[in-house]
Amino acid sequence: MKHKTLTRQKWENQLRALWPALKGSLAKVAKPCIRKNCPACACGDKHPAWILSFTLRGKRKTMYVPLPLVVSLKKGLQNGRKVETILYQTGPDLLKQHRQTVKKKRKHPTKS
Repeated sequence: MKHKTLTRQKWENQLRALWPALKGSLAKVAKPCIRKNCPACACGDKHPAWILSFTLRGKRKTMYVPLPLVVSLKKGLQNGRKVETILYQTGPDLLKQHRQTVKKKRKHPTKS
């Protein structure tokens, strides 16, 4: 039982260290502005902007990202990929742990 607690603590510590974590993608796009006489838009140049794309309840969504948040969101996306890797590994790790526990019990049966 103690081993399960240690495994869970390790898992929780790994996830805690990866905050913030998010899933989606960040893209830099060029968009026209809303000003009527914008010289950049008039000559075909557009304004750089960042958008976050993600899926919510099965639908693809996008949101504008203010420039000061871009670095934080990039870090969150990196962390999100790391969290996903940890989650994929958790199932096999739990199975290995269970199999080791069963083997130990077979080698050292408790006396009744």
